[in-house]
Amino acid sequence: MKFAKFLLSGFFYVILYILTYLIHINFFEVNVVFYAAIIDGIIAALFMLIILNFTNLFKIFNSFDKFQLFCIFLLVGYSIAISIPTVIDRSLSFYILEKIQQRGGGIKFDQFEQVFTKEYVKEHRLLDVRITEQVESGTIKLENGCVKITDKGKRISSFSRYFRLHFLPKKRLLMGEYSDDLTNPFRSSIESPDYQCH
Repeated sequence: MKFAKFLLSGFFYVILYILTYLIHINFFEVNVVFYAAIIDGIIAALFMLIILNFTNLFKIFNSFDKFQLFCIFLLVGYSIAISIPTVIDRSLSFYILEKIQQRGGGIKFDQFEQVFTKEYVKEHRLLDVRITEQVESGTIKLENGCVKITDKGKRISSFSRYFRLHFLPKKRLLMGEYSDDLTNPFRSSIESPDYQCH
């Protein structure tokens, strides 16, 4: 009986999450999709906590059970937020599939660089989206036409660089060959580009 109520509460949470998300994206401003989806998960979890505490349907749960359920709802909300709207919003893989379908089911392989540079960046306003996300996250700031990294950004960048160098696969399949190119993608960067600002 308790397990059935647990499943029912989970079902209710997912429905509440979907409704909260749909209301949010259709009637309110959204700065960053991932943050908005996380907030929706928290709001839905708080609503579920109210339902757990003030309806007879879930009186089988004690206070500790309800606390555990609340934590589970938060984790489920986070999982949904990062796995569905955020992945679809940010994923190059989904873009590739959508673009191939849009172009009649096939694109010449040697034209993909043009697709990315001429179409993907423009169609998805890629620079605007990513710069907005980073500004909202506090990792960069815009000053006099210059995009500058903040102290928070430096810490995150140092961590990601360290992780990339030491904890990403050294033998990763890339177009039929195993390579460590993506553990240090800057190894063949231009020495001193003319786009720097201070």
